[in-house]
Amino acid sequence: MKLLLVEDDEMLGASLQAALNKAGFDTNWHTNGSVALESISKTFYRAVVLDITLPGLDGLSLLKQLRDSGSTLPVLMLTARDTTRDKVMCFDSGADDFLVKTTDMEELIARLRALIRRAGYVGRISVGTLMIDTDTHIATQDGQLVNLSNREFELLQVLMVNAGKVMPRHQLEDTVFGPGRTGESNALEVHIHHLRQKIGESHLKTVRGVGYVLLNV
Repeated sequence: MKLLLVEDDEMLGASLQAALNKAGFDTNWHTNGSVALESISKTFYRAVVLDITLPGLDGLSLLKQLRDSGSTLPVLMLTARDTTRDKVMCFDSGADDFLVKTTDMEELIARLRALIRRAGYVGRISVGTLMIDTDTHIATQDGQLVNLSNREFELLQVLMVNAGKVMPRHQLEDTVFGPGRTGESNALEVHIHHLRQKIGESHLKTVRGVGYVLLNV
């Protein structure tokens, strides 16, 4: 599964990347906060290991921007100091976990895996002829690749996890746009329309005044 490491210390970053890859992660490594934030907007990561002290955009500012955008991407903060003040700053900024850089690598990997599990990693989901792989972000139907945007994939994922259950409009809007961000008044309908075009009209039913339901057909 894909992981992002943001660490400006070249020696430590190389060591962390090698250890994480050996543990089975596919780790992208950046040394600059602004570059890392751009990478997050373009790549589907399972979690981020983020140093507090970075050139340009520091780790706490990066994390704050990430959370302000509505992202719930799991973030484990790294710092050289084990102080209560550092921990409070990290958690107040939206961090999911906190470790000092002297922490044993086995603990770091265990903490990461726990964060990813808590974030709802479910692997592959199948409903009828539809299948999605939440690790690779690939969707197929009858074994054929379905080309979905990131938002379409996230929308399909929540519908598949709740297949047969009517999903309220506001919950789907939270999935597509982030909590409290509804986007344009008809933006959800636009995404649903595109999804129907790609997986077939018969899969998605509108429940007027409530929301949408994915059918096992």
